[in-house]
Parts: sequence; C-alpha cells; structure tokens
Amino acid sequence: MSVNRRKLTHQPGFWGFLFISPWLLGFLIFTAGPMIASFWLSFQKYDLVSIRYVGVENYRRLFQEDPLFWKSLKNTVFYALFSVPLGITGSLSIALLLNQNVRGQRIFRTCFYLPSLVPSVASALVWQWVFNADNGILNTTLRLIGITGPQWLQDERATPWAFIAMSLWGVGGARMVIFLAGLQGIPESYYEAAKLDGASSWKCFRKVTLPLLSPVMFFNLILGVIGSFQVFTSAYVMTGGGPNNASLFYALYLFRNAFNYFKLGKASAMAWILFTILLVLTLIQFKTSKRWVHYEGDDK
Repeated sequence: MSVNRRKLTHQPGFWGFLFISPWLLGFLIFTAGPMIASFWLSFQKYDLVSIRYVGVENYRRLFQEDPLFWKSLKNTVFYALFSVPLGITGSLSIALLLNQNVRGQRIFRTCFYLPSLVPSVASALVWQWVFNADNGILNTTLRLIGITGPQWLQDERATPWAFIAMSLWGVGGARMVIFLAGLQGIPESYYEAAKLDGASSWKCFRKVTLPLLSPVMFFNLILGVIGSFQVFTSAYVMTGGGPNNASLFYALYLFRNAFNYFKLGKASAMAWILFTILLVLTLIQFKTSKRWVHYEGDDK
C-alpha cells in the first residue's frame, strides 16, 4: 500500500491536480453543476411546487407565444449595437490620452478609473437622479442653453438612449486599462521609423497603432458584446423594465420569469438561448477576426 502511494505521489501530474483540486471542485459544484441542472430544467415545467417533463415546449412557447421574449431580445440587441462600439471607442480614446507623458499622469489615470469602482446599484441611483426630467442635472443644463430635455426615463423613445449614454460611465474601467497596457506594449521604434518616412500623427495611428492594437481591440469586443447582453442592474433599479417595456432587457426578463413568476423551466430555457446567441456571436467574431486582427509574427 505504501509503495503504491509512493508511486502515486511521484507521478508528474499528481501534485498539479492536487493543488488545483479546490478550483476543480468549485467549478464542478458552482459552475458546471448549475449549468447541467439548468439545461435539464429547460425541458421541464417547474414552478417550485411541481415538476413535469415537457420537452421543447418551453422553447416553442418562447419563440411562438411570448411577445415579451422578442421585445426583450430586441431591446438588448439595440443596446448592444450602440453601447459596444461607443464603449470601445471611448475606452480607446481615454487610453490614448492617458498614454501621453504628461505631468500628473497617475492622477489622471486614477480619476478616470474611479467611476468603475462605484457599485452598480449606487451608480444606477446616481444616474436616476441625473435623468430626472424635472430636477436632474442633465435637463437642468439643457434648459440653461434653451433646450427642453425629454422625459428620459418616462418616454419609451428616449429611455433606450438614456441607458446607452449611461453605459459610457464605465469607459475608464477594465477595457481602458487593457487598451492602455496594449499601447504601452507597442515599441516606440515603430513610431520613430514611421515619422522618418514622413508619416503624420494620424497616419501613425492608422498604420501603426490600430494594427498592433487589433488583438486587444478584438478581446475587448468579445467582452463588450457578452457584457451588453447581460445588462440587468441599471434597468432593474432605475425603471424596472418600463416605460411600456422599453427597458425590458433580456437578463431582466429572465430574472422576472425565474424569481417573480417562478417559471424556472422557462427561465432556464431563456438562459440557454442566451448562451447559444453569445456562442454564435463569438464564433462569428473569431471567424471574421482573420480579416482585421494582426498578431505579432503574422506573415500578412
């Protein structure tokens, strides 16, 4: 017995698996386990009282009989189409500014990063006041220059744009830091060579910075798309999905089905539909990335 134990401990992978076993157990119990359970529940009619196998009925009803499902998906896609490009552009712009060698550089970086540390609920409450039609700072400022602002959170046409504008609050967070790290990884000699050839600042940005920063941009694009489809807290706190379901995002509707209506089978089906959508979008991004993402050492 002791000989077998000694042989086992001398196996190359034994200690590696031993040290990662806490993570493996956590992944199996808290991630893989719930995923398998939700997949099984998506084929059940489960309301905490009774459970019954219904096959693909939950999926059929979502696609054919639930207009709010399509409304929530439409709202989320609209939000993603604008918030993701604006967020990436804003994060890159701030990273370019903070990459300049100026006095007080660390202070500026801290100031831009601080908003991302504010808890999401507190941030939503602040923005709820900002968008207040009567006393909010945004409409008050617009009135000073003779413009009557809309009812941001009460008008269903203005509400989606309010949430898109709010998404820019976090442009100085993780994505900006990743862009900043990518910018600092570009050798200065490339810019010097380009300038010796007569390239302007804009041409240096377009021909040197963007191609070398494309892997970082691709990474941020994937994270941005996934994050935009999971927007929840701001809508839950600020509007509850209103007005007239204008801010009923997909994750919020999923939450309602699971914890307000206790339709856990339907909510599980929605979760797997969301997983499939994000998987397809990610695969499309990987497929198209070959055209515009340039990695170091590429022969292109």
